[in-house]
Amino acid sequence: MLRPSKKLALALEAVTDIALNGGAEPVQSQDIAERLGLPRRYLEQVMQQLVRAGVLKGVRGPRGGYRLARERRRITVGQVVRVVQGLDEIEEGPIVSSSPLGQEVMAPFWQQVEEEQMRRLDEVTIEDLCQQASLRGVGQAGSKGMDFAI
Repeated sequence: MLRPSKKLALALEAVTDIALNGGAEPVQSQDIAERLGLPRRYLEQVMQQLVRAGVLKGVRGPRGGYRLARERRRITVGQVVRVVQGLDEIEEGPIVSSSPLGQEVMAPFWQQVEEEQMRRLDEVTIEDLCQQASLRGVGQAGSKGMDFAI
């Protein structure tokens, strides 16, 4: 089974956490890190990439933190994957060898698998994940009735 990288799983969980716990006030990174059981420094690296990609907005100041850049129904899992996957590809390099088998058979195979996965991930929104969390009674520190602010 193909599994997401730790960085991808963290990014998706952090975005969903912000969607669940966000509102008029931004969600602070130390609160996210505490809920996810992660070091804040590790989390910040991923969060900054999501801000640069326009998935999140960073809010500076003593009551600063993060909020969604768009409504949670307008952010797909695929968008988050593309941000993090872009980072991982730079770090890892190509996944196939330069042999004829690697180039002519394996590369197209993996490309097709990736395209099918991304199509499916683009169908799932952060809102869908929030609904799953709600059904399971997970996640909200306090419902504030908003999922993003302008």
